[in-house]
Amino acid sequence: MRFWDSSALVPLLVQEELTAPLQNLYLDEPGTIAWWGTPVECASALARLEREGQLSPQATTHSFERLDALARHWHRIEPVDAVLEASRRLLRVHPLRAGESLQLAAALLAAEGRPSTLEFVCLDDRLSIAAQREGFPVRDRSRL
Repeated sequence: MRFWDSSALVPLLVQEELTAPLQNLYLDEPGTIAWWGTPVECASALARLEREGQLSPQATTHSFERLDALARHWHRIEPVDAVLEASRRLLRVHPLRAGESLQLAAALLAAEGRPSTLEFVCLDDRLSIAAQREGFPVRDRSRL
């Protein structure tokens, strides 16, 4: 299994440069781990693309349907106190935004304190660097 950040899931919902390699990676694994808030982060990205005119209303609706279908099969890390506490620590240690720190904290919980055992899939450079520094093997743009 791999932990998937929302930045790596959005190309599964809309056609982007890295859609094909990410689809192959996604289909190649037995399960996907994601943070509880990931569907909202993905929805935010889709809505922004629609507002900016990069997605038609019909394409946006289709992307939301795909998001719902994918999310039904994710192993979801809930917003428990351990995630909140780790997130606060991560904000002090790394130059992350709130959502990024919650993603990384959820991955730490999923890895059960052993980040080297869980691959972290992410297209966000700042979050990728923080995940690497926390000990995760990171699958980023350079490794697709």
